[in-house]
Amino acid sequence: MIAPTPFFADRGCHVRIYEEIRALQALGCETVLCIYHRGRDMEGVKTERIINIPWYKKLEAGPSWQKPFLDILLLIKSFIVARRFRPHIIHAHLHEGAFIGRFLSKWFSLPLVFDYQGSMTAEMADHEFLKKGGLFFKILKRLEKWVNGGADIIVPSSSGSAVQLLSEFGIPEEKIRPVPDGVDTDIFRPGYPVNVLRERLAIPKGRKVVAYLGLLNEYQGIDLLLNSISDVIHKRPETHFLIMGYPDVERYREMAVRLSIAGNVTFTGRIDYREAPTYLCLGDIAVSAKLSKTEANGKVYNYMAAGLPTVCFDTHVNREILGDSGIYAEFGDKGSLSDAIVDILSDQEKLEKLNIAVRKRAVEELSWRKAGERMVALYEEIKK
Repeated sequence: MIAPTPFFADRGCHVRIYEEIRALQALGCETVLCIYHRGRDMEGVKTERIINIPWYKKLEAGPSWQKPFLDILLLIKSFIVARRFRPHIIHAHLHEGAFIGRFLSKWFSLPLVFDYQGSMTAEMADHEFLKKGGLFFKILKRLEKWVNGGADIIVPSSSGSAVQLLSEFGIPEEKIRPVPDGVDTDIFRPGYPVNVLRERLAIPKGRKVVAYLGLLNEYQGIDLLLNSISDVIHKRPETHFLIMGYPDVERYREMAVRLSIAGNVTFTGRIDYREAPTYLCLGDIAVSAKLSKTEANGKVYNYMAAGLPTVCFDTHVNREILGDSGIYAEFGDKGSLSDAIVDILSDQEKLEKLNIAVRKRAVEELSWRKAGERMVALYEEIKK
């Protein structure tokens, strides 16, 4: 497995990689993961890191001009590991990983699985790293298409991404095999004791808590979410927002002060993934304002397993995850988002029903075990 990222850094892409490996190992697969030098080791995951590059300290998601140098080192490391490990499958995450995987696949005559989490150039444009439609954007778009075409099977994490591969990049339908994210419902569950944690975070007694856990950036809708909070607390002053994650925590704290909502918002900073199940139990509901109509939304699986009714934008991806148990706002509309939060917090009966419904759906339909079984079936198919 190749992942061009500073694994593990407590964010969505890394959670998918980690949980996939755990699920595959439980089904009898032996896996070695080639990654960047940064990040922390996770118990049970065999990792091979590139040499330490002291000036590269980035942990958060998003593009960087320094990454091509790291990817060259990762190509070399992956080649050395593959010669020693003798894999049956090359499984690549993200486009740089699939780029490296394409060379290894040809060199070792091995099938390549590309774990696709969205368009590379679209993400760069979303992060304002590239100007959409510019010359460099067009060059990278051609490179992206070449990378996509080199995989034996592409595994998008949502049907929206599958449609994008088909319509925008011309990938044959038979090569596209969606495997959605999942959740470990034994670990993410309701019922963890949180009284001490609530006191430590100084969340006032008697307040209903709206939880968010994920990256803090405009792309995840955090700016929009903060702008919607004043409308919520105007109608329900006893509402408190628990915003968990990184980076740019100080920028968002300052934004909360400017918006005069700081008294109703707690920022925790980065949360260790192992502690996330407990932190989520502080919430009465959860929210995701992610501004993408095609990328997966892995945090929602964890919300559901924790029994948190979830407010999110009305996209195909979110409906695919939540089904009838979601609370949907009009896409990109802060007024609709705040209204949805207020409405569910004002309806205790519906809140209790959704608490049961989201947990039930997570347990019965969204386990990592099922995702692992789909992946192993794909491995067996392309080995033949």
